Amino acid sequence: MEFPTLRIGKFIPKYPIIQGGMAVRVSTAPLAGAVANAGGIGVIGATGMEEDELRSEIREARRISPTGIIGINIMYAAREFAKIVHTAIEEKIDMIFTGAGFSREIFAWGKESNTPIVSIVSYAKAAKMAEKLGAAAVVAEGTEAGGHLGTDRSIKEILPEIKAAVKIPVIAAGGIVDGKGIADMIRMGADGVQMATRFVLSVECTVADAFKKHYLNSTSDDVVEILSPVGLPGRALKNSLVNRILNKQAPEPENCQACLKHCSQSFCIMDALVNSRDGDINNGLVFCGQNVHQIKDILPVSVIFDRLITDLANA
Repeated sequence: MEFPTLRIGKFIPKYPIIQGGMAVRVSTAPLAGAVANAGGIGVIGATGMEEDELRSEIREARRISPTGIIGINIMYAAREFAKIVHTAIEEKIDMIFTGAGFSREIFAWGKESNTPIVSIVSYAKAAKMAEKLGAAAVVAEGTEAGGHLGTDRSIKEILPEIKAAVKIPVIAAGGIVDGKGIADMIRMGADGVQMATRFVLSVECTVADAFKKHYLNSTSDDVVEILSPVGLPGRALKNSLVNRILNKQAPEPENCQACLKHCSQSFCIMDALVNSRDGDINNGLVFCGQNVHQIKDILPVSVIFDRLITDLANA
């Protein structure tokens, strides 16, 4: 099987593989730059970053991959959403991926700067709205994904519906960890795929070793669904904090920075994500896709791409 050609605005990656933008500081410049160098679209997870930090990350990714395609991912739920989008546009980011809520304004900002906007959606109505407002493409995200989920339906259910509803490219996301998974999505009509969890277990991902080991040691039973303070469910790996969240005994936020537009304050998601990223796994939230247990090695991004390409060719 061959890869389809994916065009997002004026950009056509060598391979239609998008590395999911994982917050907080999971998807940073070294990972995004390596993916761009490998022929995919590298994405910096911008949620939780200050403006100067984001500028630095974008410039570093450009240094690593001067001719590659670099994007950012930003949650609409983030209070600094507009500032982050405008900062990325000022830095001439190639494209912006956005989810966890729906922004209308971002399409006008993208049009003014000629920056492609890609909406992350989980149902056809939202995809049609994004297309009407000017989205260059949509990511159809199923319940198999990690992070903040907009549906309890499988990507295999929603992909055909979203594909039939719009004319812009549709990128499949949720539980894709290998070439076989990519092949399945292409056969169903996807114009490309977004993969996040597979790239956490890369050499270039800068999370703590304990974070990666938690992924490697996981089983299918370790992946559970929690309700995030954002107001959306998410998939995470069992640990001490997750058990407390599930039992409604999570620690209350201290020194709240009001990082979200709306927050249930059931626990501080920013602290939880920073803790896990830095290796304090028991007090951290380790988001992951449903099929994390299928990944058994940590590899350079270039080798991951080689495997994906070979597996797809043989699928």
